[in-house]
Amino acid sequence: MNHPDPGRPDPGRPDHPHPGHPHPVPAPAHPRPARRRADRPRTARTTGRTPATPRDLVGIGVGPFNLSLAALAHPLTGLATAFYEQRPRFHWHPGLLIDGARVQVPFLADLVSLADPTSNWSFLNYLRAHDRLYPFYFAERLHLQRAEYDAYCRWVCDHLPALHFGHQVDAVHWHPEHRLFEVDFTRLDADGRAASTGRAHTRHVVLGIGTEPHVPAPLRPLLNTPGAPVVHAADYLGHRDTLLTAGHITVVGSGQSGAEIFLDLLRHRPAGRERLTWIGRTEAFAPMEYSKLGLEHFTPDYTRYFHALPEPVRDRLVPAQWQLHKAIDADTLAAIHDELYRRTLHGGWPDTVLTPGVRVRAADRRPGHPIELHLEHTQQGASTRLTTDAVVLATGHRRRPLTPLLDGLAPHLRHDGRGRPRVDERHRLVMDPAVAAAGCHVHVQNAELHTHGVGTPDLGLAAWRSATILNTVTGKDTYPLPARTAFTTFGLREQQQRPRTPHPHRARALTPSADGI
Repeated sequence: MNHPDPGRPDPGRPDHPHPGHPHPVPAPAHPRPARRRADRPRTARTTGRTPATPRDLVGIGVGPFNLSLAALAHPLTGLATAFYEQRPRFHWHPGLLIDGARVQVPFLADLVSLADPTSNWSFLNYLRAHDRLYPFYFAERLHLQRAEYDAYCRWVCDHLPALHFGHQVDAVHWHPEHRLFEVDFTRLDADGRAASTGRAHTRHVVLGIGTEPHVPAPLRPLLNTPGAPVVHAADYLGHRDTLLTAGHITVVGSGQSGAEIFLDLLRHRPAGRERLTWIGRTEAFAPMEYSKLGLEHFTPDYTRYFHALPEPVRDRLVPAQWQLHKAIDADTLAAIHDELYRRTLHGGWPDTVLTPGVRVRAADRRPGHPIELHLEHTQQGASTRLTTDAVVLATGHRRRPLTPLLDGLAPHLRHDGRGRPRVDERHRLVMDPAVAAAGCHVHVQNAELHTHGVGTPDLGLAAWRSATILNTVTGKDTYPLPARTAFTTFGLREQQQRPRTPHPHRARALTPSADGI
């Protein structure tokens, strides 16, 4: 499954005649672009008094997960939301939008369809808006190209007025007198410089700050020193031309990104002069688990089961399930083999080395000299040195730390035995009773792998998680969710019923917000 990182009527009005069909009229194929308030050079008020109309929800970060939340929140008239993103525009893993690379979940795992297939913001409606439904129908493609998924997400962004790009969130605080969260942000100009500051007050905060490139400690000496090109996979496309000028190239990492980059480099090198090495720590270039029952690990049923397990059991399970989400798509492995085989048709073997079960113990790069990698084979116990002219670090991503963003909430947060934030079943950070009693919560998206399991970074659970959050915020089943989602029964104990949507702390009407931008 893919990993890295993407509406209802007013709850106070009885105009929702069919609970399973939130739109009384067909959704338009060409939604009208909305004017973004983020384009106004205005600073939010920063007075200390309680805002008369605080926001109901502020999202921090606009990747696919918070974009899903914004899309599902958009038709909820009366729900006051704002989503702040530091980047000037949406762009999903631009360094990995390799020609032909595909998203590893079916197209129904778009931003909204698995919670509301009638939404304006479904992928099928995107195709309809661009007169591409019939070409897509005849293409018979279940999995989208990454570039197409990125274009779809950018189309949705262009029509949601609650999104504010070029806004860097600096801190989140709890104000006990106002019984609200305070979100401080800086508005950035076109050059990324601070232009103004502001503050939004809100009852709910949703963190969707995503992941960042990870470089293991032994490989960090290769960074930020002059010499041969060393790039992380996240920046691959921007450096591909430079990499291809190198005599010998090494790809480190045996996951999906490493496989796609090795295949792309292979296709761009002349036959017989490939000079490519691909190494990784896993014991094999293993295919991802993609059986239909195996995929049920990416369902709400399994997520609830996993959350109910003891903490030590969860901590053992996550690394043991690597082949569910960190292995390689079987089609990519087949394409690599096909390309290698094609290069043997006229005799000889391609100049490539593919070795799994290898870890990099140390790395050295000196100006004017090739890169030297100190390797160890985990099964043989043998060691060697590899000299190479360029390295691509396909070493994955890690969740961005919640600090210092949440330092202002530190006294209120509760942690598990390993110092990680505790997250309840409904994706809320566990906080002290005084905050919870006010009916205010901090929700997380893709920061709860330790509590919710391998489905956390999966796009197929994005709409379900967003709907769960919105049901909590509105205090009702605004988006009815299925009670059962898997044929597999996980565990021997009787299945717990789907948790009921908690009612808001106090009855209130949702009102538009004048606070923020």
